[in-house]
Amino acid sequence: MSAQIGILSEKSLHAVLKERLTQPGDQQETPVDGFVIDIVRGETLIEIQTRNFGAMKRKLQKLLPHHPVHLFHPIPHEKWIVRQTGDGRFLKRRKSPKKGQVINVFTELVRIPHLLSHPNLTITVLLTQQEEIWRDDGQGSWRRQRWSIYDHRLLDVVAEHTFGAPGDWLRLLPDGLPQPFTNRELAAALPCRLNLAQKMTYTLRHAGLIETVGKRGNALLYLPTNL
Repeated sequence: MSAQIGILSEKSLHAVLKERLTQPGDQQETPVDGFVIDIVRGETLIEIQTRNFGAMKRKLQKLLPHHPVHLFHPIPHEKWIVRQTGDGRFLKRRKSPKKGQVINVFTELVRIPHLLSHPNLTITVLLTQQEEIWRDDGQGSWRRQRWSIYDHRLLDVVAEHTFGAPGDWLRLLPDGLPQPFTNRELAAALPCRLNLAQKMTYTLRHAGLIETVGKRGNALLYLPTNL
């Protein structure tokens, strides 16, 4: 997919991804079973969710029994913070040290773990380059000293990872992981923060892809299930 520079706002991030994914013959913004679908391609319903999978829970629960659904989720692999004045004048731009990984999708999947193994659900994670626009308008979070996140600009899509069958998610368990393993061992092997490893095991366990097989001290032990 080719890049498009300078697309504004979270809503426009959604809009430009919709345009990039649309193929000849597709229909956009089409009502299906009481919901408006981003893209309809034959029998398949394509949805783009930039954040908050919890908001999609009811929609997915209603659609999945009757339709194949392909969900696309962008994660910023590289991100630049652009600071602007309250009225939009450029101040400075810096690269964030944080790098998003495919496993960051579990921050959202933890909201719909019971749907992860549904045979009609396919999920594609898009690793992107983005600009995040901050404005000094006094209306943002105290953590950002009242700067607002005003905008997201898509710079490029650098990789795609598609999970079509439930067992595909087990590919994200790293090679050399002890069997069985704890959350701390998973976090060290990936590597990632402990709370992300905990969200990963919670999601995979509730999807029926791993199971608890005991404890080591106070730590739960996990093993992949036989699919």
